[in-house]
Amino acid sequence: MKSKRLTKWCRLLVLLMAIASGFTLTGKTYAQALKVKNVVIVHGAFADASGWQGVYRELTQKGYNVTLVQNPCTSLKEDVNATNFAIDKMDGPVILVGHSWGGTVITQAGVHPKVAALVYVNAFQPEVGENTVKLASSAPPKPENGLLPPDEKGNVYYSKEKFHAGFCADVSDETAEFMFASSGFIPAEAFGTPVTEAAWKSKPTYGISSEDDKSINPVITMNGYKRSNSIVTRLKGSHVVFMSHPQEVAAVIMAAAQQVSK
Repeated sequence: MKSKRLTKWCRLLVLLMAIASGFTLTGKTYAQALKVKNVVIVHGAFADASGWQGVYRELTQKGYNVTLVQNPCTSLKEDVNATNFAIDKMDGPVILVGHSWGGTVITQAGVHPKVAALVYVNAFQPEVGENTVKLASSAPPKPENGLLPPDEKGNVYYSKEKFHAGFCADVSDETAEFMFASSGFIPAEAFGTPVTEAAWKSKPTYGISSEDDKSINPVITMNGYKRSNSIVTRLKGSHVVFMSHPQEVAAVIMAAAQQVSK
């Protein structure tokens, strides 16, 4: 009887030592068991989530659970609400990704407790009290930039004549035509709303900047990334580099997930 009890306690001791050292009975570390597998992507203005299909495929093939927010681009508050709704549905920590205007959105929404890291893709990265207009005007616009002034209703559109060259130069004519047809508008008031939170101050932050971005001068994105000490990846591509280089963009997102899982 004593022998059996001794064996039982020995097994328990081994189990406790394994847990203390970070290993489970399957040989996996506790950190590995808690790897970040959720990704929430926030699109920018004059676009929708469908352009992220290539990145979605790359991530899901690697086992990531990806949600693409169809944020309405009606106001900063509404876009943040849509993003928070998507984050709330996740069953664990999240890598939050934002493109262009979506960078302003994730800067505010990224304080959500489930957000483990932020990834900015050719995106605005405002400080508390800053708005998108201030950042967009902090460097000269590229000649190809097709952002139009607000119309009589206060809405901002992208020029049809400049859309392909200025917004998505590295996609086909057919794709660019479809993207413009579905581009929509955004109220200028949204661009003028300052953020009250800056998640990049407290969360690990990664930034992608494209050399050939004609919609946001790369000087702007790089200045923001430098200020936030983001881990930066430079890619040769247009404003929609996630469409022309989905593997490279997905790789940055996965690197962020792996880093915060350690």
